[in-house]
Amino acid sequence: MSQVTRIVHRRANAGCETQYEELARGMLEASSKAKGYRFSTLIPPRVEGEQFHIVQIFATQADLDEWRQSDVSHEWHERLKQVSDHPPEYRIFNTEDLWFSATGLALPPKPPARWRMAFVIWMGIFPTASFYVYFLFPWLVDIPFLLKMFIATVLIVPTMYFGVLPHLLRWMGWFLKR
Repeated sequence: MSQVTRIVHRRANAGCETQYEELARGMLEASSKAKGYRFSTLIPPRVEGEQFHIVQIFATQADLDEWRQSDVSHEWHERLKQVSDHPPEYRIFNTEDLWFSATGLALPPKPPARWRMAFVIWMGIFPTASFYVYFLFPWLVDIPFLLKMFIATVLIVPTMYFGVLPHLLRWMGWFLKR
């Protein structure tokens, strides 16, 4: 069986947004102890009067159903009713379907051409590797070549992956989407 994602949309009563958010976060904390729990988050409204969005992921539909039917879940929903007269709207997805789009309905965007992606990665690798080789290798003169390369790659790969590549992908997005 595959994971299921439940998305809940609900509006808090005017003036009760803070209390609603505190209660919803408490409910998510309680759900984190349920069998099959994987993940949950609360997305507050962007502007006053909009809905809160709650995302919960469980290992199986049966685990989600068990949580929904539990006494703990019912208690939290009763508390939430005190600050929201609006009924919640539920959407349930097979989590694998959500990997392909934000809505679970659209096709994924076309990936960039491989040569474009290779070029952008090279744009980051060349200066990053050059920097480490220029500044690091003089300190490693007496170390065997393979150990020297091991040390260099241990530094280059995380720098590239976590530091350089995210910026390059953002800056070169126009090039990759062509």
